[in-house]
Amino acid sequence: MSASPLSSSELDQALGALPGWTAGDSGLTAAFTSDRSALPALYAAVAAAEDEADHHADIRILYGTVTFTLNTHDAGGAITARDTALASRITALAAEHGAERSER
Repeated sequence: MSASPLSSSELDQALGALPGWTAGDSGLTAAFTSDRSALPALYAAVAAAEDEADHHADIRILYGTVTFTLNTHDAGGAITARDTALASRITALAAEHGAERSER
């Protein structure tokens, strides 16, 4: 998968398929809430998906909220197709683990 930054129109199209994700200066970000006891399993599933993709998110857990931020270091911290693909996978894993999108 390419490490080229997405154009504005490509990013807008990708965000249309990623409800709850936003693009900002630090990258592509979304937060999910869950029962705290379910977060370790979600984290483990995301870690396995990250390793499989050889692409990793910045993950922050605070109480029952987990926030993911994605950008591609090889593209100068820009958002690439690698980020949107992993964001899609994280969204699916969050749903599988009973987490819901959060407004942060």
